[in-house]
Amino acid sequence: MRTAYLLSGDPFVAEDLVQSCLTRLYLAWSRFSAMDAPLAYARRALVNAHIDLTRRPWWSREYATSQVDAGGAADTDGAESIDDRDAVVTALLALAPGQRRAVVLRYLCGLSVRETALELGISEGTVKSQTSDALKALSVTLAPVDDRNEP
Repeated sequence: MRTAYLLSGDPFVAEDLVQSCLTRLYLAWSRFSAMDAPLAYARRALVNAHIDLTRRPWWSREYATSQVDAGGAADTDGAESIDDRDAVVTALLALAPGQRRAVVLRYLCGLSVRETALELGISEGTVKSQTSDALKALSVTLAPVDDRNEP
């Protein structure tokens, strides 16, 4: 659910993605249960479900200025951690979908460049460039206010 939320940026869409993924896994259960790496297959099904969803013509949405609770996207120990989580999620939502997928798979799921490329069906160089561009954008977005004003 956390990965789906970070891919989509919407808790309700994330629930739909997880349900779609579980349906796909159920339909392929004979192959899925016999696999050596079922988690990788499930993650790929989730990414594919998100790609399918974003290709639909109605996938153009506006985001409210205040984000809805992430629905368990991270531990909420205190106000500071909630603010930090909200800032990171907002920054992730500002990324292009391909960059967001690369960052989520590389850093949330802990995949290597090669594994991420295989999951997304793109080259390793594309993963590296999307991740690099995303990290640059995130560092600018998440930089403290005082650091942004310095030349």
